Amino acid sequence: MSSTGTDGPVVRDRPVAQAVNVTKRFGSTVALSAVNLVVRPGEVHALVGRNGAGKSTLVSILTGLHAPDDGHVTFDDEAAPAAADRDGWRRRVACVYQKSTIIPTLTVAENLFLNRHTRGYGGLIRWPALRREAEKLLAAWSLDIDVRQPAAMLSVEQRQFVEIARALSVGARFIILDEPTAQLDAAGINRLFGRIDDLRAQGVTFLFISHHLQEIYEICDQVTVLRDARHVLTAAVADVDRPTLVAAMTGEDVTLPQVAHRPSLAGAPVRLSVRDLATTSGAELSLEVKVGEVVGIAGGGSSGKVDVAEAIVGLARPARGTVVLDGRTLRPGSVPDALAAGVGLVPQDRHREGLVPALSVAENVTMTVPHRVGRYGFISPARRDALARQTIADLAVKTSGPQESVGDLSGGNQQKVVMGRALAGDPKLLVLIAPTAGVDVRSKQTLLDVVADVRRRGATVLVISDELDDLRVCDRVVVMFAGRVTGEWAHGWTDNELVAAMEGVGFDHV
Repeated sequence: MSSTGTDGPVVRDRPVAQAVNVTKRFGSTVALSAVNLVVRPGEVHALVGRNGAGKSTLVSILTGLHAPDDGHVTFDDEAAPAAADRDGWRRRVACVYQKSTIIPTLTVAENLFLNRHTRGYGGLIRWPALRREAEKLLAAWSLDIDVRQPAAMLSVEQRQFVEIARALSVGARFIILDEPTAQLDAAGINRLFGRIDDLRAQGVTFLFISHHLQEIYEICDQVTVLRDARHVLTAAVADVDRPTLVAAMTGEDVTLPQVAHRPSLAGAPVRLSVRDLATTSGAELSLEVKVGEVVGIAGGGSSGKVDVAEAIVGLARPARGTVVLDGRTLRPGSVPDALAAGVGLVPQDRHREGLVPALSVAENVTMTVPHRVGRYGFISPARRDALARQTIADLAVKTSGPQESVGDLSGGNQQKVVMGRALAGDPKLLVLIAPTAGVDVRSKQTLLDVVADVRRRGATVLVISDELDDLRVCDRVVVMFAGRVTGEWAHGWTDNELVAAMEGVGFDHV
């Protein structure tokens, strides 16, 4: 939907937001170098680039969290507010981050009017009035959410809508969406895109940050590409094909790995046997996977694929069933037992389950393998750092060294650290849950290359994802829908048939 088309939104000349020759340095690191960005009213403007390209720094400047060293930012041709004027910034721009800023222990109404509570005599909060205002606000934007419920009960999709509504209630009409689809299934993405279309018809403008390039072509009008802290391209999406966009992001052509044709694994021994597994949510799975085989488990957000994967690796205790790895029955709900048996895991959410942000790269990589980096209960810093340096080299982690805090890394490099820890124990079974969510195309290539490397060493791999690029490396893909396996596809499947199966169409294919 191009802004230049006859059916697109009306675009005026005056930019909603503009960054002019913005430069930002952190010590000796140049995070942005003379970057320009122009976002016009009513458009959805994509901001793309590899992890570390400067996107997050530009967002921090557009939202007033950092001041540029050179250059300036304007809103509606007026200078940006002073750094200390947080209310002024909130009236002009809001960012819905990949990591939600909603406070789960507060109600929806409290989150909507955080620090803006309706107060009566004596400064006491008028709770009935607050809830009425919250209901009125959500109704104005056609959001059907109970304002009395704790925010912890909201889905990822609902949390995003609440954050958008909160920003709109302050007066902002320029919304930055940072990887908004990273944790949504296909149906949730469609609803989000529908909401974006509705809001921009009401005068809201969006800056859309995503590593999923197909989404850029579905929802965005303009695209700006950053590479190595510099602006390299701004163009109408309709005028830029995918190879050109990838080349602009990377400076080179990038081809994602696919599994090569290989002989049948029919004679290989069984490595993993999942027998009559049932999760507390009601998802069910029985599956056998051979030594050296890569099997995908695909499905939408409510398919149960993540539930069964977490039960296999011990993150969740199943209601019934057994998991057998090389003849050893794993203890239900025990991560230590799974690790001891030779399971390596990349969990779904690196922020909550995969990283300790305050610890270093070396500490994160080696925390599950103390026996490899010490003796007699004492860690050897030299051994720990040596293993971390090998991981940094193998996975091309962009970091100053093993001692850098993992919380200071970009999203793609954090995911590489999580992958490095999964590989640190030389696993027999590697379980990857949404392994490339929220990472750039080059990091995605590096992470998926790991699959080919570990299978050559004889490991078995489970890839749990609804991303087609993740699933292309698999020998076969098992599709789940509503908690049940509904079909199995051998390598060579088409995008249309697999997507249809994940959406509940085209069952019973083998």
